[in-house]
Amino acid sequence: MSGLKQAEEAIVPSFNETNVELEEKEEDKGDDSIFSVKSLLWHGGSVYDAWFSCASNQVAQVLLTLPYSFSQMGMLSGIILQIFYGIMGSWTAYLISVLYVEYRSRKEKENVSFKNHVIQWFEVLDGLLGPSWKAVGLAFNCTFLLFGSVIQLIACASNIYYINDKLDKRTWTYIFGACCATTVFIPSFHNYRIWSFLGLGMTTYTAWYMTIAALVHGQVEGVTHQGPTKLVLYFTGATNILYTFGGHAVTVEIMHAMWKPQKFKYIYLLATLYVFTLTLPSAAAVYWAFGDQLLNHSNAFSLLPPSAWRDAAVVLMLIHQFITFGFACTPLYFVWEKVVGMHDTKSICLRAVCRLPVVIPIWFLAIIFPFFGPINSAVGSLLVSFTVYIIPALAHMLTYKSASARQNAAEKPPCFLPSWTAVYVTNAFIVIWVFVVGFGLGGWASMTNFIKQVDTFGLFAKCYQCPPSPSSKHH
Repeated sequence: MSGLKQAEEAIVPSFNETNVELEEKEEDKGDDSIFSVKSLLWHGGSVYDAWFSCASNQVAQVLLTLPYSFSQMGMLSGIILQIFYGIMGSWTAYLISVLYVEYRSRKEKENVSFKNHVIQWFEVLDGLLGPSWKAVGLAFNCTFLLFGSVIQLIACASNIYYINDKLDKRTWTYIFGACCATTVFIPSFHNYRIWSFLGLGMTTYTAWYMTIAALVHGQVEGVTHQGPTKLVLYFTGATNILYTFGGHAVTVEIMHAMWKPQKFKYIYLLATLYVFTLTLPSAAAVYWAFGDQLLNHSNAFSLLPPSAWRDAAVVLMLIHQFITFGFACTPLYFVWEKVVGMHDTKSICLRAVCRLPVVIPIWFLAIIFPFFGPINSAVGSLLVSFTVYIIPALAHMLTYKSASARQNAAEKPPCFLPSWTAVYVTNAFIVIWVFVVGFGLGGWASMTNFIKQVDTFGLFAKCYQCPPSPSSKHH
């Protein structure tokens, strides 16, 4: 079987296969061996591929909105909540990986084959907890990924405007919607190897450009740092940070693309630690330089001085947003393929045609709600809070509620938290905290702010937060 067909079918090895058997499989690939260019660039399933996928996918356009969040909640709160939600997100990603391994182990004991089938989060919930949980997981996960894709399109239009303002942001949304639709041709997460690597390089450049450019620019005259001034702004900023570290809605699909999914457990934490080196310095430096001006500039590019360095950062972020759009949309493509009975089809072209209807509502919603920044907080509070924090924690508690389930668990509690009671208490804390602070207070604040944007700019806004005069290219 060629490497291309293997990519199309999204085949992963059985948990019971040994490393020797895997090596023999690699040798049988002939011309498409692991040393071939095609395999090197296109076909990934290693621990390193998973790390690059997680780190690249975790922070994209949100990097540009974190200074805006700092202006809403202040420097100290911004730093503390980034670390807090980063650790919390890593824990719930770990829980998702444990539940995947549990589900996969149980099914393979029943001789269930996953050849030509990509396991998804809602299927894990269905197998472990029943159809009701499947429905809840499917609804939240798909809605979050849908709006996650919408946000990437909005970000593309917002960013390119700072290089070329001859077209308004709505027109740019039309253009980039068509460009992002080409992700229908990427079969699975196996095939994001080179894209994940490049994407992380792009966000790394952008983050350090923001940091250095802000420090070189220095503080603007009369800069003030009054945040937090209002509760509604404070919790809006907090939910954007919740959203930032809630990018693991595609954890199961990334795991399934690995040759050894059991090795995923701590990958997300390691990815988060790297992401901290991007988000903390850049947000702090830009907020230090521009202060409360950021309250009316949700995109950091709008305040950084024009230069070739900034234009390069804009272009790189545009490419990265295309990659992140694919990351968010690919699980939706899988769901849609399963609905219409095309998931087992080996033809990439047929699957691409089948996937196109998924892109249309994303395109449409990006045009209706072009509110770059505020929409992140709304999605964070209403969708991310449940999708990647509350539901995984509750699912883990219920899956291992019985003594027999704990005794026969495929994965025991981690070495740093060896007691099942401690795991239970940690999960209960996450559920209560995120429900009250993330969904409750965050939902109130983010929707209040979101409605304000609708009242101010209207739905289908032609050019959100653009300068009043067309001749004023930069804020």
